[in-house]
Amino acid sequence: MTVRPGLSKRPSSNSKDVSPPPPKRRQQSATTSKAVANFFTPASKKEPEKMVWRIVKDSLLVGRFNLGAQSATQGKRRVAAFDFDSTLITTASGKTFSRDASDWKWWDSSVPGRLKELHADGFLVAIISNQGGISLRPDPKTVKSDQKRLADFKTKVTAVFNQLDFPISIYAATSRDQYRKPRTGMWNELLEDYDIENAESVDLENSVFVGDAGGREAVAGGVKDHSCVDRDFAANLGIPFHTPEEYFRHEDPRPFVRAFEPMAYMQERAEGSTTALNTFTPPVTPEIVMFCGSPGSGKSSFYWKHLQPFGYGRVNQDILKTREKCVKAATALIIEGTSVAIDNTNADPETRAVWITLAQKLKVPIRCVLFTATPKLCEHNDTFRALNIGPEVSLPAKQPPVRACRKLHFAHYSKLTLTLSDVEIGCAGCPRFSESHYYTGNAHANIRCPLKDEP
Repeated sequence: MTVRPGLSKRPSSNSKDVSPPPPKRRQQSATTSKAVANFFTPASKKEPEKMVWRIVKDSLLVGRFNLGAQSATQGKRRVAAFDFDSTLITTASGKTFSRDASDWKWWDSSVPGRLKELHADGFLVAIISNQGGISLRPDPKTVKSDQKRLADFKTKVTAVFNQLDFPISIYAATSRDQYRKPRTGMWNELLEDYDIENAESVDLENSVFVGDAGGREAVAGGVKDHSCVDRDFAANLGIPFHTPEEYFRHEDPRPFVRAFEPMAYMQERAEGSTTALNTFTPPVTPEIVMFCGSPGSGKSSFYWKHLQPFGYGRVNQDILKTREKCVKAATALIIEGTSVAIDNTNADPETRAVWITLAQKLKVPIRCVLFTATPKLCEHNDTFRALNIGPEVSLPAKQPPVRACRKLHFAHYSKLTLTLSDVEIGCAGCPRFSESHYYTGNAHANIRCPLKDEP
């Protein structure tokens, strides 16, 4: 028999020791005998689950730790609400983000005892947390990682609640919608879950919210906070706010900065003097009123409050989609004898020239209302408008779907040159609203001389 090169058997050698195969490791089960017994118990005799999870609108994750029937509470409820990460717990590994469900420890050794004291004192204790790293909307590309993050989060929360061992709930916002702090959607869900009729049934003065996002500036021994959403959330609710250092360690408050504070803005406007336009007097003959301002600066609110009552028509490109259709609609209104408001941003000279040319062609006067709200005010207004919150929601006409908040402001526009010309400019006044912590459509400035657009 011919043996092909390279295919012959290797000679055995007894000169080397051969290690035995490693023994098979026995898989340790995390399932307790009690859990197994409960699984096979008839449904009617099963013990109720302590931890119950539910999902609201594919966005809000709610977990509730129950310990049987709770006694009814008399009078107004006091609520002690807390952020989760970097407030109640932190990573055991020292990393910014936890590696797995077991990578956690109490933020401070006093935390569990303090929470138990609050429960014993009759407080409703809850966790209200933004959890943008969790996704509740199925995505085929990330389904495995999404499921793992969600499972790890639930396991971690359950472990925390098991150590506390008293009734407590967690609300985790996973999307940028009405539930995400500083918006109050999670708070509203909490009130509904605990059969609290409205905010008036809560003892706001003696309630508290504790979170690490307090807008604090960097100091020696302390880093700058990543945001101010927790402090803003408490302000929206009207309850006291503390950082975890203040609440658990009794440290002195650090200086903080808010990018925008609605309540202070409203107070400043209420106390300050202004020569802004408070009334709008229409001419006898038809005219074109051209708005100029960024999204959220108050253009549509100005129309509904000041021009629509006088019978002005409204042309809006969000509704009509193209400039050509806007020009056609405005022309038709003027020809039939109706004044028209051009409710667009009109951000550049080329766009404004279209309306100036149309006014000259139709031989009608044109005025410009300039909206000068600050960038932060516009972003604030645009956000609340996108969430369908605030006075503009109840205006008499259907508004088009609003785009998400954009950092687009009049300061980025081509500037207007204030000179004597055939185009008159006025600046919109600041309307007053009953709600101090939010408002929409604000604008403020003073009446100026007529203007001429730069060439």
